[in-house]
Amino acid sequence: MGEFVTVRDRPEVTLFLSSLGPDTGTPLLVVHGGPDWDHSYLRQPLDRLGRRVLMPDLRGCGRSTRGLGPGGYSFEAAAEDLVVLADRLELDRFDLLGFSAGGQIAQRVLLAVPDRVRRTVIASSTLWPVTDDDFGPWPERTALRAAEARVWAESDLCGPALVHEAAVAGAEANVRDPERLPSYLSLLERVTWSAEWLNRFVAGALDSPRPPEGPERLRALAAPLLFLHGREDMTFSASSAERAAEYLPNARAVVLEGAGHMTHVDRPEAWLDALEAFLSEP
Repeated sequence: MGEFVTVRDRPEVTLFLSSLGPDTGTPLLVVHGGPDWDHSYLRQPLDRLGRRVLMPDLRGCGRSTRGLGPGGYSFEAAAEDLVVLADRLELDRFDLLGFSAGGQIAQRVLLAVPDRVRRTVIASSTLWPVTDDDFGPWPERTALRAAEARVWAESDLCGPALVHEAAVAGAEANVRDPERLPSYLSLLERVTWSAEWLNRFVAGALDSPRPPEGPERLRALAAPLLFLHGREDMTFSASSAERAAEYLPNARAVVLEGAGHMTHVDRPEAWLDALEAFLSEP
């Protein structure tokens, strides 16, 4: 089921919103990553969660408003959109899950309306900037990530086709179970790609996805957080998730072995079990 919700008037910004599950329990608002992806790559296993799951496409992504121009894309604005979306949906209290870059946007949402967010899951994401040094010597990572880097540097494609090609090139680095790789590649064929954010990124004009002074502000807030991660994540190190759980009061980390950045693809049952266990706590 899907609907369009207007969150801004000047310029008009309308978010496409997909809803999963029964209308019971505390709703879960899900923030996808990318950007320039849509929400669809996270639908499974979240469609088995057994509660209302709200999955918007961020501005410029999927079926949400595009063409906002050079000043129309920022992580600050994306987070503000989600707060307004919660207002429009009359969500007085909700849980929050952010995946990858969406995990950093979710931190912005939590800090904006901490009294309305019950529990927050930061999945395959980070609290701090991550560099190659955080991974240590890892030749396999270097080799696998080179495939996607070559696409960005050498491809003749542009626009959404380029973003799609890069995602396919990075699939083997992001999904570590070879048996899961074919279904993941099929999933990528169903994503509605965009390149609205890419143009701003190439121009060096994007703000940081992380909130200003995020670690310090989240530490003072002491909200319940779960860092849900794959041990073989080649984008954001598993050690950074564990370090964040140690740094923040009332936070914990669940790191799943044999899983990469797309932990929900590599280990869907374990990923969903960890999510359900955390969200089921009062």
